[in-house]
Amino acid sequence: MKPIYENIHQEIIDQCREGDQKAQFRLYKLYYKPMYSVCMRLINQADEAEDVMQEAFLNAFRNIDTYRGEVSFGAWLKRIVINRSLDHLKKKKLKLEEINDKTAQIADYQMEIKEVNVEVIKNTIQQLPDGYRVVLSLYLIEGYDHEEISQILGITNSNSRTQFLRAKNKLRELLKDKEIYSYN
Repeated sequence: MKPIYENIHQEIIDQCREGDQKAQFRLYKLYYKPMYSVCMRLINQADEAEDVMQEAFLNAFRNIDTYRGEVSFGAWLKRIVINRSLDHLKKKKLKLEEINDKTAQIADYQMEIKEVNVEVIKNTIQQLPDGYRVVLSLYLIEGYDHEEISQILGITNSNSRTQFLRAKNKLRELLKDKEIYSYN
């Protein structure tokens, strides 16, 4: 069966399917940095992120025959990394705030950006509580919608949206303290 998605690393992937450890190492080197970044955004602890990422790669190599080329290899691998990261967080009892309809209304302030410093914003995101950081990262950075996030995390769609809004508000508050934002 010919893959739907023509992968630029298909030759290396095919060698990995044959158990070639050198090819596995080449593939690892190609995807290590972006997959580590995904882990760090979700887990927020360097050693733990490294361990989870290693487990994800091992899982990917064990199950590489299930890769059918319907998406890019990077997207397939990223999904494994995200799932492993979320499993890790669940084991650590990721705390998502319980939401009810009365608490779901959150003000969406208009803010003015004074200056943009990507590193400050990235570091500030890492200061968010786990539940906020995970939902914010899955939505804004990884591109999942609230329906997908609710399924991944085992929460309601409403809870995902509320966590996201609270994460945005908390991020704005933290950035306001760093004088990046000001309220209009």
